[in-house]
Amino acid sequence: MAFSRIISIFSLLLVLLSSSKTATASISRSKRPTSSLFEEKFIQCFNANSEIPIPLSTAFFTPNNSSFSSVLQSTAQNLRYLVPSMPKPHFIITPLYESHVQAAVICSKELGIHLRVRSGGHDYEGLSYVSGIESPFIIVDLSRLRSIKVDIEDNSAWIEAGATIGEVYYRIAEKSKTHGFPAGLCTSLGIGGHITGGAYGSMMRKYGLGADNVIDARIVDVNGRVLDREAMGEDLFWAIRGGGGASFGIILQWKIKLVPVPVTVTVFTVTKSLEQDATKTLYRWQKVADKIDEDLFIRVIIQVANAGKKVEKTVTTSYNALFLGDAERLLQVMEQSFPELGLTRKDCTETSWIKSVLYIAGYPSNTPPEILLQGKSSFKNYFKAKSDFVKEAIPETALEGLWERLLQEDSPLMIWNPYGGMMSKISESEIPFPHRKGTKFKIQYLTLWQDGDNNATKHIDWIRRLYSYMAPYVSMFPRAAYVNYRDLDLGLNKNINTSFIEASGWGVRYFKDNFNRLVKVKTKVDPDNFFRHEQSIPPLPVEAGF
Repeated sequence: MAFSRIISIFSLLLVLLSSSKTATASISRSKRPTSSLFEEKFIQCFNANSEIPIPLSTAFFTPNNSSFSSVLQSTAQNLRYLVPSMPKPHFIITPLYESHVQAAVICSKELGIHLRVRSGGHDYEGLSYVSGIESPFIIVDLSRLRSIKVDIEDNSAWIEAGATIGEVYYRIAEKSKTHGFPAGLCTSLGIGGHITGGAYGSMMRKYGLGADNVIDARIVDVNGRVLDREAMGEDLFWAIRGGGGASFGIILQWKIKLVPVPVTVTVFTVTKSLEQDATKTLYRWQKVADKIDEDLFIRVIIQVANAGKKVEKTVTTSYNALFLGDAERLLQVMEQSFPELGLTRKDCTETSWIKSVLYIAGYPSNTPPEILLQGKSSFKNYFKAKSDFVKEAIPETALEGLWERLLQEDSPLMIWNPYGGMMSKISESEIPFPHRKGTKFKIQYLTLWQDGDNNATKHIDWIRRLYSYMAPYVSMFPRAAYVNYRDLDLGLNKNINTSFIEASGWGVRYFKDNFNRLVKVKTKVDPDNFFRHEQSIPPLPVEAGF
């Protein structure tokens, strides 16, 4: 469906939808019991609907429990959403079994309480552990469902939603030195939500996204049923692989397809400052990054150096790479395609695939792979992020303007991730993630700060101005964004009754033409919008005729 057709659909539905709202949840929210009575009713309902009762002392946490804060904060990455002024859940459940997840859905629906779900807590706008649209709410935290079963003979693995991608990588490497999986670079990502948004990583140019390599799943639907691919049907299976988390149900497990990796891979990082022709080198990178050998992934990490020191501040561009092969062949590829970087044999480190995971994630060279089993993120900060996709090389003059703006901020960070290769060979409609052929690279913008709410407005205003500056140089109609870098500036569902028209502002940016199909799937599987958050896929009202 062309973008122009989306606009025509909007026009046709505008009159209808402006006066219609999606169906409200089946239980009236005015009849919710209060506090302790509510908790008692929930626990009674929960144990009646679960095969195994929930252990209250270790899996059910209220604000009166001494462990409540530590559980709430355990996997949360963005400290902006942990400040005292942010809404807190009525209680947190940490399921130990699939039937606990089923019971949580059934009882939340029956008692009319809003539910949030998280598997890793990396969501940039805190949507898995904060609700800005309705209260009270509860959290179903899947962090204790982290089983990983690797089947090398079948080239597959079943992984529970609460496992981190680092744990998955470790368990694969434990069984084989020549198998891997093409997903995230940050190893503490919870696999449940990670794949729902696409899951890109350093092998994406060779094998595509994590979501491109999912072959089955288990999900709890709005009625509390556990469905696999056959039971859920191909429409819902399509939607959950890249359509964003927490719109269609709760992911319990993914079955992933393993991919071959060589015994020896090569990594390198080469840094260029402004004084070392960083601008010209980056311009050249833009020309070749999506066309270079698909075994080679070179991302660019852009930062301000010498901030706060007596030495004058500068901008550095670090070319951080994984090559699926040995150093000799890598040097040949670089000499042919990107000699401007000046890569030498001394810059290259030959290693195993699992150790390359640690390298790309930023661990010191002597770090043992077992650190991947720790799971939780060590990164916690106050930050705001945005994203863009780029189709044409950004001119050198525009890059110079970009440097000026970066030097105005305390701790800015940009990461440019190359596309091309397999990413250009997969259709935009194969899964909901649409950013494929024609995309040169993706930009992630970040500003980080340490002083809590005190200067949040200053930093957020800065990144919004930077985002505005970049508008002429990135994708247009729509100006696309990556759903796993949630950005509430793009628009939000203000309540349960958010319409298709209201949600289309951010929906088309994340999913392009696929947004329409996602809405249809949502309308079919969750017409009352039980699974919802500030940027969840909305259902259409029955009157719309879908």
